[in-house]
Amino acid sequence: MAIAPLAEHACHSVEQRYMIEIMSPPLIALLDRLEGREIEYAAGAPVFHLGDPVRFVHVVRSGVVHLVRHQDNGSALILQRAGPNSILAEASLYSASYHCAARAEVAAVTWAIPRAGLLTRIESDTELAIAWARHLAHEVQQARLQSEILSLKTVAARLDAWVSWHGSLPARGHWSTLAHEIGVSPEALYREIALRRGYDALTTI
Repeated sequence: MAIAPLAEHACHSVEQRYMIEIMSPPLIALLDRLEGREIEYAAGAPVFHLGDPVRFVHVVRSGVVHLVRHQDNGSALILQRAGPNSILAEASLYSASYHCAARAEVAAVTWAIPRAGLLTRIESDTELAIAWARHLAHEVQQARLQSEILSLKTVAARLDAWVSWHGSLPARGHWSTLAHEIGVSPEALYREIALRRGYDALTTI
């Protein structure tokens, strides 16, 4: 499958399994040692808004945080579903402000590491720098896959590409999230799945 160029946005990130990217244990351990503070978010609460200055890098400790970009037609595209032990919008470390928004999908807790402190440690700590670089390299691969999926013209083609990478559809309860991840309406995705399975999509909603 051809790979489309990576769009340069501070929070352009996707995940391999249901778009949830889990960090390697060494990177988790290294980040946990850094100075930071724990922040709790209620379900639906914003973690940051589009255009906010980047003051912290958030490691999700519990719950799920969605990284969202709102499109011109009013729909929302989920760029990242950050679950436990994942970095939220890691590329924002190198940006002065956020290019998208983040909100807690369910009650969540993050370990907020000051951006300036993390940059300083990466410059001086070889082990942390290597672990961070490996993580970003994987994110580039994932972002290119997402870019390729979103370049496809039909719901069927986008779903085929997603399933080809992940191996199978997620459970029915995750279909709405999948629709946002591939940039289509839930109704359009339900219809496509119904065509493939030979039943009425309305019964799945």
